[in-house]
Amino acid sequence: MKKPLYLLLILLTSFSSLIASASPASQSSSPEGAIVYIISPVDGAVVNSPVLIRFGLKGMGVAPAGTDRANTGHHHLLVDGEALPNMTTAMGANVKHFGGGQTEASVELLPGEHTLQLIMGDKYHVPHTPPVVSEKITVTVQ
Repeated sequence: MKKPLYLLLILLTSFSSLIASASPASQSSSPEGAIVYIISPVDGAVVNSPVLIRFGLKGMGVAPAGTDRANTGHHHLLVDGEALPNMTTAMGANVKHFGGGQTEASVELLPGEHTLQLIMGDKYHVPHTPPVVSEKITVTVQ
């Protein structure tokens, strides 16, 4: 009976060590001058849903989530957000995640006015230091 409990204890210890090593120890640094922006639609555009949103990035590269490569990240799109979300926890419904390294997306939006803003996340989905965040734009969906 002692042997199965001993093995279970070893497994649990190994699993907790694995979880701890996968957790972000600190934020990734962003390269000086890195800029993320929305190529299209433009601020003030009147659009139809789904909206094709094209992402732009200068001064760093795009890589899928989990990729451990300096000066890279992946896009997150904040829809109708008031402030930068806490990206170290589960993101809310207003944050669209593009962890595959996508540089554009077709997004369904309800009719009305919406704000759009891009946020670069590192391999752990955490904003870089300093954060690489686009200007917020407003679009109207017909």
